[in-house]
Amino acid sequence: MANDLQTTLSPLAPAQFPEMLPVAGVRFGVGRCGIKASSTKLDLMLAVFDKPAGAAGVLTKSSTAGAPVRWCRKHLANGKARALIVNSGNANVYTGKAGDDAVKAAAKGVAELVNCRPGDVFVASTGVIGETLPIDKVVKALPKLHGKLGAKLAPGRWHDAAVAIMTTDTFPKGASIATEIGGVPVTITGIAKGSGMIAPDMATMLAYVFTDAKIPADVLQALLKSAADKSFNSITVDSDTSTSDTLQLFATGEARHPAIVKPGDPALRAFRQALDAVCLDLAHQVVRDGEGAQKFIEIAVTGAKSARAARCIGLSIANSPLVKTAIAGGDANWGRIVMAVGKSGEAIAETSLDIFVGGHAVAINGAPPAGYDETPVARHMAGRDLKIHVDVGVGRGKATVWTCDLTHGYIEINADYRS
Repeated sequence: MANDLQTTLSPLAPAQFPEMLPVAGVRFGVGRCGIKASSTKLDLMLAVFDKPAGAAGVLTKSSTAGAPVRWCRKHLANGKARALIVNSGNANVYTGKAGDDAVKAAAKGVAELVNCRPGDVFVASTGVIGETLPIDKVVKALPKLHGKLGAKLAPGRWHDAAVAIMTTDTFPKGASIATEIGGVPVTITGIAKGSGMIAPDMATMLAYVFTDAKIPADVLQALLKSAADKSFNSITVDSDTSTSDTLQLFATGEARHPAIVKPGDPALRAFRQALDAVCLDLAHQVVRDGEGAQKFIEIAVTGAKSARAARCIGLSIANSPLVKTAIAGGDANWGRIVMAVGKSGEAIAETSLDIFVGGHAVAINGAPPAGYDETPVARHMAGRDLKIHVDVGVGRGKATVWTCDLTHGYIEINADYRS
């Protein structure tokens, strides 16, 4: 059985859970069914849409994806949803036929309560891999969970829903923005969980974004994929891609804005920016809750052959244990950054390589600058929020990625994860 939470709140955590704007057409039921070791921990979340909602999603590309991911991948093609059921404490991954049967049972149980097809119910699980999900506990809890939906979404329910999907997270993650489409107000509100096993190859471990906009599923899919590439696909905690990565966007259609027919519609400009911002906010919170993290690190790469190459270089730096441990120790050893740039395999101009830490040049044209003083660099590295900028001097490609440091805390949490 997994530990439910890290024992200490991340020092990078926000001061408080944000104010979450309501999204018309969706309601939550939150509770506990006994999957987690502690009988007092929330471990089950049910979202129900008053009418069929548009659905989009990006899922892990891992070849060992879990049964819930396979179920969602199959039914995303329909582009609609009536409900979402998520459990924490057990990932339902690599459990054979029992895993597939558990997903079907969860979907069927919810479908009977909301009067829809099982294929209109999306299912997700997060927690320990390789342990059979006690699906009987989930199914037994569903009627009570459904009874908690209420006539409208209470403000605190977003918080509880975010808590219910946590595993080793130290704080619940939420983000919300009011925007518009064609001059008509719309809302985007999302929750996420993630702390370890974070090197997404589509999204974070679990993230759910809701809007009252009325947008066709194919347009939602294009918008979500673009948002994921700039946010969840640009973060890493430990270089490990989860078997359960799921990011979904649901549109209830309650807002009465002009019809949208294509992703490039000018009326979507503000909405697209707001969706990008919500996803980036949630992704940053995942990094700030990285297991054992003490420092949040932004890595900007410019001068690369392409945007893809820049992102590859950035992630090579962000995933380097040597870079991350140096930062954890406040060691201004910029040679490790040089190493990480080189191992990326991407083209660089060695005599044009520039590296800045906190705005201070540590390398110019492939060598230390004249009169280099490490003092301000070390001072920057002693802080909580660090910035690294690398220019590789071969083109115009650029990208930004985010990560955290690697501390003793990460080892302690993961060495003791199942105890």
